[in-house]
Amino acid sequence: MATPPFLELTTRAREIFRLVVEEYLDTGVPVGSRTLAGGGALNLSPASIRSVLADLEKLGLLAAPHTSAGRLPTESGLRLFVDGMMQVAEPTREERAAIQSRLAEPGPIEAALEATSAILSDLSACAGVVMVPQREARLKQLSLVSIAERRVLAIMVGDDGAVENRIIELAAPVQAAALEEASNYITAHLAGRTLAEAGMAMRTDIASGRSALDAASHDLIERGIAVWSEDAARRPVLIVRGQANLLDESAVSDLERVRSLLDDLENKQSVADLLDMARDARATRIFIGSENRLFALSGSSVIASPYRDREGRVIGVVGVIGPTRLNYARVVPMVDFTARSLGRSLDKFIG
Repeated sequence: MATPPFLELTTRAREIFRLVVEEYLDTGVPVGSRTLAGGGALNLSPASIRSVLADLEKLGLLAAPHTSAGRLPTESGLRLFVDGMMQVAEPTREERAAIQSRLAEPGPIEAALEATSAILSDLSACAGVVMVPQREARLKQLSLVSIAERRVLAIMVGDDGAVENRIIELAAPVQAAALEEASNYITAHLAGRTLAEAGMAMRTDIASGRSALDAASHDLIERGIAVWSEDAARRPVLIVRGQANLLDESAVSDLERVRSLLDDLENKQSVADLLDMARDARATRIFIGSENRLFALSGSSVIASPYRDREGRVIGVVGVIGPTRLNYARVVPMVDFTARSLGRSLDKFIG
């Protein structure tokens, strides 16, 4: 059944529906007519409220887990609430300060991404997730050091300050002079280029006769660039922190749902694919329960927002994963603020 537009509900139905959703999101307990009548916000009898609740249930916006129980919002009801009724609460001064101070801490780009995932987890009581910027590394320096007759250690430094060590297996021994020549060539001629650009530039120089590299040095550079490129392609694209937050009181009575959720989180590529759907969004995206296939069984929600560089280009996605009973009004603007803060903090690495 299609969710009715917000304006098709009567004023009374909208108010009762809003109160049910807000009470449920706050307590996690189905909401009954006596609770609503006793709250003082409605000048209606329990019988009148029950009639409206029944109508909202017929519309597919509320559900009753048991015959004698109160009502709770369905996924369709939560979607209607989020899109048409929710009043967002901007992050508090303390929350903004906490986010900004964590992102201002010195360290490599990985530390900023780790901090983002951790602070979102802490503040939202959910699992915080950050998709690593999908960009090609740019070379700054490369050193090649012989560690065995046919093995070379490649020490590679990216323009973001990241240092990586890789072992290169050689088909035949190489002289120390070739190692030095290859190291000097990359640093002098290929610095500032992506791996693909560096490989193309080197091959162009050799083909045109502008390079004095001998065959051994050429092979070393090709192998070094290939090793780094291959490793980058295999690198995890997602940082997840705070899975323990998902083990709340409801987990005791619904262990299968939590087990399903934790299994889903282990599949980082699938989570990254889901977050990638938010890359083209102008604002924060909200996926509720079965709206995404990945978390359909666990009944979880995802709130995600793209973060951008100083030129407005999307370079990654940040968000939280938690139960559908989230404080959307608080978490949505928090994710949005974190995404904007992260984009600004990464300027020092990718500017």
